[in-house]
Amino acid sequence: MDVDAAKELGAALAIALGTIGPGIGIGMIGAKAVEAMGRNPEATGTVQTNMILAIAFAESLGIFALVISLLLKFV
Repeated sequence: MDVDAAKELGAALAIALGTIGPGIGIGMIGAKAVEAMGRNPEATGTVQTNMILAIAFAESLGIFALVISLLLKFV
């Protein structure tokens, strides 16, 4: 296998596998937050704030995967 082909394959696997977890996590966070807001509408502000914070932390893992894949591709 050529070095360039291995770089492309590694970059593709890094971004593909690195975004599966955050994608599932963000979906679960959103579903549970909507469920919590439906059960207790008075707590919507608190739940929404915590949901956005949790989504930001989960999305940071996807951004790390993007950075790693770009490093593999161009370095």
